[in-house]
Amino acid sequence: MGKTTSFKTPPLFESKLLCTSLLYLFTTLFLALYNTLSPTRCLFRSSPFDPLQTPLFLYPPSYGVHKHALTTHRSSCSSPLFFSDYLDVFKDIEELCKNSSAFTPVFRHMEGNAHSFGGNFNTKERISFFDHRNDNVDVPCGFFKKFPISNPDRIAMENCKGVVVVSAIFNNHDKIRQPRGLGSKTLDTVCFFMFVDDTTLKGFHYHQLVSRKFQEYKIGAWRIVKVLSNYLYENPAMNGVIPKYLVHRLFPNSKFSVWIDAKLQLTVDPLLLIHALLVTENMDMAISRHPEFIHTMEEAMATARWRKWWDVESLQAQMETYCENGLQPWSSDKLPYPSDVPDSSLIVRKHGLGSNLFSCLLFNELEAFNPRDQLAFAYVRDNMSPKLKLNMFDVEVLEQVAVEYRHNLKSFGTSFGEEGSKPFKRTKRATHALLINTTCCSKCQNYLHEMWDEESHE
Repeated sequence: MGKTTSFKTPPLFESKLLCTSLLYLFTTLFLALYNTLSPTRCLFRSSPFDPLQTPLFLYPPSYGVHKHALTTHRSSCSSPLFFSDYLDVFKDIEELCKNSSAFTPVFRHMEGNAHSFGGNFNTKERISFFDHRNDNVDVPCGFFKKFPISNPDRIAMENCKGVVVVSAIFNNHDKIRQPRGLGSKTLDTVCFFMFVDDTTLKGFHYHQLVSRKFQEYKIGAWRIVKVLSNYLYENPAMNGVIPKYLVHRLFPNSKFSVWIDAKLQLTVDPLLLIHALLVTENMDMAISRHPEFIHTMEEAMATARWRKWWDVESLQAQMETYCENGLQPWSSDKLPYPSDVPDSSLIVRKHGLGSNLFSCLLFNELEAFNPRDQLAFAYVRDNMSPKLKLNMFDVEVLEQVAVEYRHNLKSFGTSFGEEGSKPFKRTKRATHALLINTTCCSKCQNYLHEMWDEESHE
């Protein structure tokens, strides 16, 4: 009989301590690599229900839909927001949408015709609508010109009678991305509408996301609504403000809405968002607070310094108008509002008196000055009556429910006035002094002194 050869474990692997150490090392390296590459910085992002796993749309590789995700500020993966069971949420919101009394009282919108979509009201006229304790007063809220979309799209919008998720891409500024984490019944009950202009639609055609043969378009969950924006505003960003703030008018039969900037990809079911941020908290509207600023003037200075809006003189005029008419820096006297500056990339609304009035008043300010909605936010919120029940949640919540991506670097057209684009009116470059010296902003000196005095005591 021949000798039997036995396999002998190499000495290197005989030590249990060494094997354990190697396993720990490789596991740590894997997690570190995932943490670096993952846009969410969290390994396990689970929902409290079993979401749909099938992709809603298959993009061509040339489109690059998942490129350039931004890292988050979240320091941990613990959830800052509690979600109830999906089926319970679905039933609760379904019952609320059937109860019309939950969305009353409503107010009348001013009708008429004008050269401008918003009517172009002066400061005194706009202020006169802030106090709405008299229900007999009609409030201006856009639509003094026809909103130029097709009749089939208009009918589809009117038929959306529950929850609507709205976004917009003008001037091909962003990619269209599909929502993730949707529950099994959401696509059958929630409307998803994406407003685009002709420049963006050409980009969709170029990447073969839609066919040129059809007049009605759908990309995954999103129904695409083409807006003939040349009949509205010269500035594409201002055209995007219309679906962002006048969503209750575009969808007159909807009861709740979620606005999401096209730079974000929603990763949580919209019904869960509405339930957690509005229904359980008894709020009119929910929006994230800004991660850095709490005072309006801080945002105004940053807007000028980083050229987020080129017409610095109009920024000065806007801030002086607000200071003259009651704008104050944030202080504890404004609680329960925790800040004057939001991150408005995600807005959750109940379509009732509070949020509808706020949206109309804010839109009027944006048309009067510029589409930088953070600048007019606190001015409208603090001066309107009745008061807005507002949930300003932490930025960590926003980073839990959405992934942010960079804007497109290349465009099929020319944008106007916004950062990174060709300005429609170029003025002198902003400096810190442009908004704080005594010659330009004398009406805001008390505001600035109070703001800096408040900061010095923190």
